[in-house]
Amino acid sequence: MAVEKVPMLAEGYANMEAELKELKAERPVIVDAIETARAHGDLSENAEYHAAKERQGQVEATIADLEGKLSRAQVIDPTSLSGDKAVFGATLHLLDEDDKPVKYQLVGEAEADAKAGKISFNSPIGRAFIGRSIGDEIEVTVPSGDKYYLLEKVEFI
Repeated sequence: MAVEKVPMLAEGYANMEAELKELKAERPVIVDAIETARAHGDLSENAEYHAAKERQGQVEATIADLEGKLSRAQVIDPTSLSGDKAVFGATLHLLDEDDKPVKYQLVGEAEADAKAGKISFNSPIGRAFIGRSIGDEIEVTVPSGDKYYLLEKVEFI
């Protein structure tokens, strides 16, 4: 079975690495908290112990998830791309149905941040944009209804 690559930008990769480093640094702190709580005696009614064990489980799960994504990462540099089609890493300049300019960058799932204009290529909106060319009118169905966009410009920055 082929390993599925996880496309991401260099910035997203660096952010994941930083988060992983922070979580790994937290491990000994959690172990100390568990030991301290264990020393308080009866574990069945020891809230600090249970909280520390729960945090340990969360941290270990997140570390495993991040390590998995980083090991499968396919870092894509948008500046190495060109063309007039919407592809991963592209920054799209659009007009919405009210002729208001909208700008989105197509990024990996882990990097998506709608408020910052970074949308996952795998989201309903991202999938509607992928492969479209300048001048295309794009209809997207979102929870709030149908949205219409005109793709004006594709940038690779």
